[in-house]
Amino acid sequence: MTQFTDLGLAEPLLRALTDEGYTTPTPIQAQAIPGVAAGRDLLGVAQTGTGKTAAFALPLLHRLHEMGGRPKRKSCRVLVLSPTRELASQIRDSFRAYGRHLSLTSAVVFGGVPINRQIRTLQNGVDVLVATPGRLLDLTGQRALDLTGVEMFVLDEADQMLDMGFIQPIRQVVAQLPKRRQNLFFSATMPGDIAKLAGELLTDPLRVAVTPVASTAERVSQRVILVDGVDKRGLLTEVLNDVGFDRALIFSRTKHGADKIARNLTSDGLPAEAIHGNKSQGQRERTLGAFRQGRVRVLVATDIAARGIDVDGITHVVNYDLPNVPESYVHRIGRTARAGADGEAISFCNAEERAYLKDIEKLIRQQIPSEDRRRGNEPEFMPRPKQGRGNGKSQRSPRPANNDSGWNKGSRAGKPRSRPAQANSRGNGRGAGKPADDGGRPDMGGVGFMRERRRAG
Repeated sequence: MTQFTDLGLAEPLLRALTDEGYTTPTPIQAQAIPGVAAGRDLLGVAQTGTGKTAAFALPLLHRLHEMGGRPKRKSCRVLVLSPTRELASQIRDSFRAYGRHLSLTSAVVFGGVPINRQIRTLQNGVDVLVATPGRLLDLTGQRALDLTGVEMFVLDEADQMLDMGFIQPIRQVVAQLPKRRQNLFFSATMPGDIAKLAGELLTDPLRVAVTPVASTAERVSQRVILVDGVDKRGLLTEVLNDVGFDRALIFSRTKHGADKIARNLTSDGLPAEAIHGNKSQGQRERTLGAFRQGRVRVLVATDIAARGIDVDGITHVVNYDLPNVPESYVHRIGRTARAGADGEAISFCNAEERAYLKDIEKLIRQQIPSEDRRRGNEPEFMPRPKQGRGNGKSQRSPRPANNDSGWNKGSRAGKPRSRPAQANSRGNGRGAGKPADDGGRPDMGGVGFMRERRRAG
């Protein structure tokens, strides 16, 4: 069996791994580290929880150590792009932990916090910078950061970047990078648009796929409960009281829905907290810390905020709302069964979400076992509008009305509404439109912002 000592890493890195209690690399680490340490580009297809952060952090730190040198003022040598604040912070923490015995500097920048402190941090330059796209462009736009000195570039969670509308900002960032650099590209799924972007960025890459594209974690037990929308609240309380969970992560499609679910669970005797893009960064960090430490056992999250929730011991994931982007299902259930543990994923599906369920099963190439708890109060199936497929763009299922738990009290039972889910990006007259920065909250400075057409997390 391969050990970290077999991968040619510098002694200070091996010492840090010993401090962390790591001896045996995961499959993606064993396959990626030697090639990345040798300077090759990498295309990695891996789910969350497979150890991909160490798969790029360790060899990049090794390269910096071997090459020597210092960053220039207002610059960085390694740039890592992440879709969310939580994931960016987590990646930076990993670089600091693995590089604790090296004389290297690192920083993380993202929106939702004052920019001036970040500008001061970058004054003397840093070896490793982890950033979200919106805030990074703010910093370069204010000439507080120069990207021409980047030697190694990492694009993490590329499929989530696509779903969040970050493709154009990514292209803006890449245009500022030097032509000669090492590129690492990671994605849990590989739809056509992501494969095209990878082809543009990478040169003769080492390809590492530790799981089949769009597969779900093998150790996750999955099931679907068909339910009338109005019964979801009671069913969630029943399920959580029945399954004997240790830590449970509940997914809502909207920010308002996440808050309401958390309030309902708390009133039903199951204390819960919500995390989403409308929460301040301090609130998000405190809530996530309480969940990680076990002081909060139920966390309700939206898809955007959930990126970066790398918490061992999540025994159950509950999809209160099925995602309208099928790839998000893979990411959601990947939050359980981490580090070799088992986990269970339970999804609620009402009549308006049946099209979403079919898309998910098509993507993962398996039928999820189902249980019928409907009382016959809703239509059996809502037909899905025909959608063209000739424009080369990824297709998304229609968005249901969010009336399945009484949140839209004006909706009439039996007449569900639907419209295609889409994001609207509009600039501020000074440049290209920029999506809501890594949490669904508009970033009002820099090169523009996205006004969300739907208040998704």
